[in-house]
Amino acid sequence: MGNFQIKRIDLTRDYEAHRQEYLEAIEKVCGETAFSGGKYADAFDREFAEYVGVPYACGVNNGTSALHLAMLALGVGPGDEVIVPANTYIATAWGVSYTGAAPVFVDCTPDTWEIAPDLLEEKITPKTKGIIGVHLYGQPFDYAGVRAAADRHGLFVAEDCAQAHGAKFEGRNAGSLGEIGCFSFYPGKNLYAFGEGGSVTCREEAYYRHMTRLKNQGCDVRYYHDEIGYNYRLEGIQGAVLSVSLKYLPMWTKRRQEIGRRYLGEITNPLIVMQAHPENTEPVFHLFVVQVEERDRFLRYMADGGVECHMHYPVPCHLQKAYAHLGYGKGSCPNAERLAEHCVTLPLFPEMREEEIAKVIELCNRYA
Repeated sequence: MGNFQIKRIDLTRDYEAHRQEYLEAIEKVCGETAFSGGKYADAFDREFAEYVGVPYACGVNNGTSALHLAMLALGVGPGDEVIVPANTYIATAWGVSYTGAAPVFVDCTPDTWEIAPDLLEEKITPKTKGIIGVHLYGQPFDYAGVRAAADRHGLFVAEDCAQAHGAKFEGRNAGSLGEIGCFSFYPGKNLYAFGEGGSVTCREEAYYRHMTRLKNQGCDVRYYHDEIGYNYRLEGIQGAVLSVSLKYLPMWTKRRQEIGRRYLGEITNPLIVMQAHPENTEPVFHLFVVQVEERDRFLRYMADGGVECHMHYPVPCHLQKAYAHLGYGKGSCPNAERLAEHCVTLPLFPEMREEEIAKVIELCNRYA
């Protein structure tokens, strides 16, 4: 990751703080050889469902699989369309494409950088089955606005919560709002596995049972395959690790929010544009993304000061080569395109030290 004094994220600090607990959890799984699915994965599912505030959580092997299973459970298939924000990680769109359906990209708002509800109507066609909203960077999207558009046309709303564990919209947890919520536990997420992991949360038992069958090779009963299925199970070791981490997630979330609020209040440089956070939301600051006009110069400036920054995401989904066949071009989603050209992600993780936070703020304010 380079010789930075302050990394964009440093996972070693969490591991060192809770090493014994993690190793004991892994040792239990190894002692019982409960490696693929099994009781430790199942235990985490129950704990995570309770945390999100829904009856069901279906643990899977990663967040991309979560999106794929969600689309299948919601009946998406060849010939269908699902509206997806252009400003998101590409996996949001993969979930739609894997079913044979087509993602239809919509722009983000100019201030929150989340899916723009007022642009949805023009994207809806007779082929549209639903809308995926993404709580990007840990900032909830305008669920009420998206829900209203969906309800006018009888569409589902699925939540991509890969960056929003514990985020709230009008007091309700991300993952409990729409028909289905999709989570990733990729290393570096607010809640993360020691490898890959994901979960799909829902209130409907039928969705849960269908996704459980799909992730287990299409089986309700072993060796009896009722439909074409997948090998998408959550590993036992990852379930055990996640159960340990879930105990600390509220503490980590509080710390992320403290750091995020400091950045929002204390970075006052007008050359640095912040994301908007509406009052009816509680963001969890998975990423602290800003816009800077001369991005490359700013990145070099921060690196020279010993601070590592990243870009999330430098190419919006609709301009990715993989989706060239859909016919989007420059200007199709101008807000997402502007963000992609100017986005910078500042360091933010729960174990950041006070002097590191102060250094990031100071460097940002000195930038000219």
